Amino acid sequence: MVLLEFAMYPVGKGESLSPYVARSLDIIDKSGVAYQLTPMGTILEGEWNEVMAVVTACFEAMRADCPRVEVALKVDYRQGETSRLAAKIASVEDKLGRKLSTG
Repeated sequence: MVLLEFAMYPVGKGESLSPYVARSLDIIDKSGVAYQLTPMGTILEGEWNEVMAVVTACFEAMRADCPRVEVALKVDYRQGETSRLAAKIASVEDKLGRKLSTG
């Protein structure tokens, strides 16, 4: 199982990039892959091929009208583990004995 965090945005398209980010989030939301949106990127959870297919679909949509695209990508693979989006946060909160601000 993979947790994949990525941020993707066009270069040279002005100051506000939310229209381009929104197109990617539409693809992500419709993909059926578990995800968590953060202010600085999106975290996907699933099998390698599944999450990479979502990233690829976002890239293809963005490059259609953006001649330069920047992607930051981070992957954490752990065999056999599922539901890590919530479990990783819960584990840290358990050790601290309190809830943390997660969104």
